[in-house]
Amino acid sequence: MSKRIAMSIAAALGAIGLVAPAAYADGGAGDTEILGVTVNHGSSVIIGTTYPKSFDVEIDAYDDSGLLSADTTLDGPGAGYASDETICETDYSCTHSFTFDPRVDLDNGQAGTWYVGSWVDAIDDDYRWDERIDSFRLKRASTLTTNASPEPVQKGRTLTVTGTLKRASWDDYKYHGYTSQPVKLQFRKKGSSTYTTIKTVKTNSTGALKTTVTASADGYWRWSFAGTTTTSAKTSESDFVDVR
Repeated sequence: MSKRIAMSIAAALGAIGLVAPAAYADGGAGDTEILGVTVNHGSSVIIGTTYPKSFDVEIDAYDDSGLLSADTTLDGPGAGYASDETICETDYSCTHSFTFDPRVDLDNGQAGTWYVGSWVDAIDDDYRWDERIDSFRLKRASTLTTNASPEPVQKGRTLTVTGTLKRASWDDYKYHGYTSQPVKLQFRKKGSSTYTTIKTVKTNSTGALKTTVTASADGYWRWSFAGTTTTSAKTSESDFVDVR
């Protein structure tokens, strides 16, 4: 069976939630070993609503004769993508570039955990195929705002801090409020370089945030969202408040 057919079978089965049979899942000949993979320089792949996102997938492998080429698959919820054969740039690594266009390739259900598989050929005709070397996160981009008022405010008076958390939709190419998410309210006193978490507030049914605090000192207020398995982390721009 050719490597292209084997990879296609594995990707197709993965796309519908099945694991490829052992004959296709992994195998090889000779001393070729796949050691690991690095996706997007070790970061999640985050995509908004408008522009395609390109990212590298580096396959690290070993063979005593050196590496020749590799084909790589990305297998995620409801979809699978395969690269063309790429000549390895060194004796130890092969790098592929993938591009996902939110308006062509993606829908919201595809956010989450993706798996990387690869068929690596060595110079001496040894080879290795691993269906799932490792995983990475494909995430919907998020936005977050902060507004603290009134400005200025008298010391000891109530300060209201609001904001809105939204995330990209790959279904209609808009940003919508992200509901019921915990978001940290943070404060940095003027002259300090450190933010302190004051409290955690959950977004409402439209993604809005609102809370009150007591004004005590000049400083900067911001919201910070840790992200989820499907949505990127985000920290808002800070809002300075003059306390008199």
